[in-house]
Amino acid sequence: MAKKTFPRRIVRSLAWCVGGVLGLLLAVLLVLKFINPPTTAFMLAYSFSHPDDSIQQQWVDYADISPWMPLAVVASEDQRFPDHWGVDFAAIRKALAEYEAGRGLRGASTITQQTAKNLFLWNGRSFVRKAFEAALALGLESLWPKQRILEVYLNIAEFGPGIYGVEAASQAYFGTSSRYLSPSQASRLAAVLPNPKVLSADNPSQYVWERAAWVQRQMRQLSGPGYIQGL
Repeated sequence: MAKKTFPRRIVRSLAWCVGGVLGLLLAVLLVLKFINPPTTAFMLAYSFSHPDDSIQQQWVDYADISPWMPLAVVASEDQRFPDHWGVDFAAIRKALAEYEAGRGLRGASTITQQTAKNLFLWNGRSFVRKAFEAALALGLESLWPKQRILEVYLNIAEFGPGIYGVEAASQAYFGTSSRYLSPSQASRLAAVLPNPKVLSADNPSQYVWERAAWVQRQMRQLSGPGYIQGL
C-alpha cells in the first residue's frame, strides 16, 4: 500500500505546485489589468547586464498617445491583432511552411505574445519559451481588453538600448511627447521593433527607411487609425 501511496503523493504535490503557480500568475494578470507594471523581465535583464546604465521609461496612458503609434505597430507587427485571440495560428502555419521550404525560421509572434514575453519571459527562440509565451498570450486575451494590451505593449516595448516605451523613445529620438508623433515618426519607431538593439530610429539605415515607408503604406491600406478604434 505504501508503494502505491508514495507516487500518488508526488503527483498530488506536483499538481498543487502547478495549481499554485497558475493561480499566482492569474492573480498577477488580474492586477496588471488595472495597475501599470512597475518593471518587466526585459528591463530587469537589461539592468543586470548593464549595471552602469539607467533605463529610460515613462508611462503614458493610451489616450495620451498619438493615434498613429498604435496603428503603426499593428501595421508593422500584427495586422490581425483586432481579430485573433493572442496566437495567430495562420501566421504560425505560414512561418512553419516557409521554414520547411528552407527560408529560415521567422517570428510569428502577435503583439499579445510580445507583451507577455517582455513582461514575464526571456529572449530567445526555444520552443519551450514559445510555449510559455503562447499560454500567457491566451491568458492576457482572456483577461485584458485589446486596448489594454496595446497600452502595455507601447509602454514596455524596447525601442533602443535602455529605451523602453513610446514616451521615452519619442523624447529621445524626436524631442517631443508621444502625443504629437506624426505618421512618419510613428512608422520609424515601429520599423525598429523587430531588432531595436541593431536597428536605430535615431540614425536610420537604408533598411529602416524602407521598412518605415512600407509601414506607412500598410497604415494607409488599413484605412488609418479607425482600424483600431473601439478595441
